[in-house]
Amino acid sequence: MIVPAPDPREVREASLEELARLRLPLPPPQFPLVWEPGDRIELRPTAEIEARIAVLHLILARCFGMPPQAAMSWLLASHLVEMVTPPEFQFVTGAKGDHRSFVLHHDALFSLAWVLGLTKLLDPTMAVDERLVERLPNIVEGETFPQWRSRILAAPQHPADAAALLDLHYCLDWSYLEVDRSGGRLPGLVDANAIGQRRWALEWAVILRGPYHDEPPGWEEVDLST
Repeated sequence: MIVPAPDPREVREASLEELARLRLPLPPPQFPLVWEPGDRIELRPTAEIEARIAVLHLILARCFGMPPQAAMSWLLASHLVEMVTPPEFQFVTGAKGDHRSFVLHHDALFSLAWVLGLTKLLDPTMAVDERLVERLPNIVEGETFPQWRSRILAAPQHPADAAALLDLHYCLDWSYLEVDRSGGRLPGLVDANAIGQRRWALEWAVILRGPYHDEPPGWEEVDLST
């Protein structure tokens, strides 16, 4: 479902109000908007988001000891090999890559779960919902991707709500990094790395359409530099 994007200035005002409520530093006045008036927005197809959740869940299982042979068997049985990025494939098959960076994907997975309505809140002051694992594929018991999809009841967020949360995390990302630089206090249990991961997932899941937007990026192509 593609819909008109909400007024970016109104969304930004709400994001800044939330930062102020959390007593976080505000971005400078020239901080760019995420989209422009007249743009349109949509979410990636539900099946694509579900596949990304499943792959990230498997990556985390590998981080915490799942043997590579078992991981590849699950991917093959689930028909998800083509959804794994090259860096992920190297990690799954040979534990190559930054183990810590893959562990951090826990928060990206949490953010995608919110997009599909598998968790109710994506609160910057709260850590990942401990009950989230119950709503993910039971890889240990051999539940495949198709079996998991038939078990869950995905209820994707409205694109405008997801876009508003993207704008908030765009601002939060700047604020948390600024707090890190200044040595200040964060408002909750979530750190800058977690906020960056949540923003990564939202940047990937929310598709922006307009004259100033490129084609939707691949998972590894999401740009968090600005």
